[in-house]
Order: sequence, then structure tokens, then C-alpha cells
Amino acid sequence: MDLDFLWSILPRLLDGAAVTVVILTQAVIYGFILAVPMALARASHRATLWMPAYGFIFFFRGTPLLVQMFLIYYGLSQFGEIRASIVWPVLREAYWCAVIALTLNTTGYTAEILRSAIQAVPRGEVEAAKALGMSRALILRRIILPKAFRQALPAYVNEIVFLMKGSAVVFTITVVDLMGAANLIRARSFRVYEPLLAAAALYLILTLVITRFFAVLEDRLNPDRRAPAAAAPQLAGSSNRAPD
Repeated sequence: MDLDFLWSILPRLLDGAAVTVVILTQAVIYGFILAVPMALARASHRATLWMPAYGFIFFFRGTPLLVQMFLIYYGLSQFGEIRASIVWPVLREAYWCAVIALTLNTTGYTAEILRSAIQAVPRGEVEAAKALGMSRALILRRIILPKAFRQALPAYVNEIVFLMKGSAVVFTITVVDLMGAANLIRARSFRVYEPLLAAAALYLILTLVITRFFAVLEDRLNPDRRAPAAAAPQLAGSSNRAPD
């Protein structure tokens, strides 16, 4: 292990890590926006809604991310209609093809996570909201979705971590992310351990940041879980007081 070489390649790896963070952030945001209506359609009892949603989720959960990325980057360019359309300036860029592939992939997984959480919302809370005269849209916005998101958050964090690790395949379509930078360094220097171990360490750091961020978010969204821990010291202290 050559530490001097490791320090010399660190700036290039950090540049790649920045690309990974930007791609991941965009995919997570766009994927969540698409996943909410997809999950609602999947949870619907109408066949015209849940069947297309089920097909979308089944495809993107059942096929490898690499295949999906190749279909978008290499496959769509074969159609003259695509190359002549207004979306071609976007689809001809490897970066945006990577973002689109990651977005669609995480949409499938996130929609299924949210669908499960939506169906797990207690029916009593929904019926109580109806009894108060709330409309369906208001119940969805004030009761169902907030409750479902809090329940789905632990599984959703795992999906983001998996997506971050899965984003390493974007280097196969010429995007120089963290893995792409490490692979270029390995190919040019013929050194394997330094670039790959450094990349692995940076992925671990990103995982730690993601999990800690959502742990704080989960704690803030569920203040009732902090109540027993906060009350415990008070109870312990009160037991040591002498009676009046």
C-alpha cells in the first residue's frame, strides 16, 4: 500500500464522489416524486390504475439496473424518431441517461415500499377522518401519506443505500463517478488496491452520512419515540427523593 500514491489520487476520487452524490440526489428526488402517485395507483382497487403500476414496478424490480441503463443509453439511440425528437439532446448525454435509469429503478422500489406502508395505515384513523368530514384528498394529505412515510422510512433508507451502491455501474456508460474515477486510475496506473480501497472507504462514508441523516429525520418525525427515553432520567431521579 503506497500512501503517497493514495494521497495523490484522492482529489480525483473526491471529484468522482461529488458526481456520485449529485446523481444520487437527483435520482432520489425525482424517484420519490414519481413513486408517490405510482404507489397510490398500485394501492388502488381499479384495474386501470393498479395493473399498469404493477407492470412498471415488476419490470424495474425484476430486471438488473445495468440492463435498464444499457436499454436507455444504447437502445433508445437506435430509433430515428428518438434522435429526431426534442428529448434527444438529453438522451444523448450519458450523465442524463444514468440519472433517468437510476430514477426509474428507484421509482419501482420506492413505490412498492410506499404501497405497503399506505395499506398498513390503520383503517380506524381513516374512518375517523371521514367522520370529521374530511375529503378524500385531505385525508390523503393529512393522514395517509404522512403516516405511510413515517412507517416506510427505515425501508426507504435501505433503498437509498442500495441505490447509492448500484450507482457504481454508471461508469459503464462513460460517466466518471466515484467508481469510474477509481477504475480509470486502476487502468492507467496498473494499481488495484489503492484506488479501489479508497473508493470503498468513500462509499462507506457516504453510507454513514445517509444513514445518520435519515436517523435524525426519523427521530424528528417520531417524537413519541423519544418520550420514554426522556422520561427515564426523571423517573430515576424522582425515586431517590425522600418523601415529604
